[in-house]
Amino acid sequence: MRVKILLQITTDDGAPGDIEEIASLGKGADRAEDLGLSLAESNLLLAAAQQRIVEAQTKAWTEGWRWCESCDRRKRSKGSYPIVFHTLFGDVRLASPRLHRCRCREANGPATVSPLAELIPHHVAPERLYLETRWASLVPYAAAAEVLADVLPIATGVNATTVRQHVLRVAERAEAELPKDRCSFMDGSLTDWHALPIPDGRIVVGLDGGYVRDWAERKNNFEVIIGRSMPEDGSPRYLGFVHGFDRKPKRRLVNMLESQGIQANQDITFLTDGGEEVRALTECISPCSEHVLDWFHITMRITVLGQFAKGVAQHDEKAGAQLTKQLDRIKWKLWHGNTTGAQEVIAEFEADLFELEVDYPKLRKFIVAAREFGVYIALNVHSLINYGERYRSGERISSAFVEATVNAVVSKRFAKKQQMQWTRRGAHLLLQTRTKTLDGTLRSTFERWYPGLANVNVDHAIQAEVA
Repeated sequence: MRVKILLQITTDDGAPGDIEEIASLGKGADRAEDLGLSLAESNLLLAAAQQRIVEAQTKAWTEGWRWCESCDRRKRSKGSYPIVFHTLFGDVRLASPRLHRCRCREANGPATVSPLAELIPHHVAPERLYLETRWASLVPYAAAAEVLADVLPIATGVNATTVRQHVLRVAERAEAELPKDRCSFMDGSLTDWHALPIPDGRIVVGLDGGYVRDWAERKNNFEVIIGRSMPEDGSPRYLGFVHGFDRKPKRRLVNMLESQGIQANQDITFLTDGGEEVRALTECISPCSEHVLDWFHITMRITVLGQFAKGVAQHDEKAGAQLTKQLDRIKWKLWHGNTTGAQEVIAEFEADLFELEVDYPKLRKFIVAAREFGVYIALNVHSLINYGERYRSGERISSAFVEATVNAVVSKRFAKKQQMQWTRRGAHLLLQTRTKTLDGTLRSTFERWYPGLANVNVDHAIQAEVA
């Protein structure tokens, strides 16, 4: 059988246009693979339809510019130049006309104007830009370009470099919308805060770091900060930026919380590893916020000290057992929020360790690690809580969920195992689109920029027939 696809475009006033054949397909019914449209046939059909539809739309747009809005005189034409409009269904080649400025207009403006430059300044359809950004945020740029070329009729003009440029442009636009950073975001007074309605519940925000290999200094890594905000009732949000490169880290954190409807009287718990930079990031965010030292990082350091104590026990069983017992006491006191008692035992532990006389080759490292642990607890003493009580209440005391987020955001895209190398700018910008993709806010961002993307432009009669 022969299948012909015909296209007719009707103008706004209802006048039907010419019926044009855009595809003619010879279809058999001998094998299962002959039934329906193949991917190649659908691509051919979509590309042909897209070319005619975009041509008709841009022609109607251009006609509106040919007449002066002041004197209704027709503007003189200065020829045209070719452009390529990159869409989801093929690259559409167009002739972009140039029109002279009307003589009634002031002479200080441009001598000519290109209407299509106003309509499509970047020559990329927003929906294609969205898909490129979404896919490239999940898989490498080259893989995203291959997927686009495999399933859509855009085999020409798509490559890893083009996709990367488009993604970074999207990220830069989002960055430009970010307001200026501030030292404190606690606006209003105590009276104003008490007058607010009761918030939905506590929000737990975990912040942790990961490392990406540096492109400029190949043997070194640079740090990225990853965050995840988890309200009691609501969807989580992700945060990511390159430490030292980002100039608005606190503003970025506040924006993430504001997207979840945060109020000034809302309880917020920040769980971090206690690092100075991350701890400073959480200060003066909200009057009802608290910073909590993550229990996981406390126990991780105690576990390392316990391994050293086991090494001492191999040379002096009594001394090793005494050190292990002291570590258990430290852990127990910290778990129950007895910070003063814990610091006292830590001081005793350091003193006993310093006076220890044993032929243990890693004793020096043991002493350094114990001293660093004492300083770590002292610096974060105000962030220590009664972990046991909070745990029994069903509240989070560990940022283990952020560890998983770091792996999801950094390791799975920045190819930690493959030792991929990144510039700080490229990594920072990709983090912005990747976090939006993972928490589901990328589409809403595009719909805010391009409101037409939110419209499902399908005739209800057609939907009924398909159903």
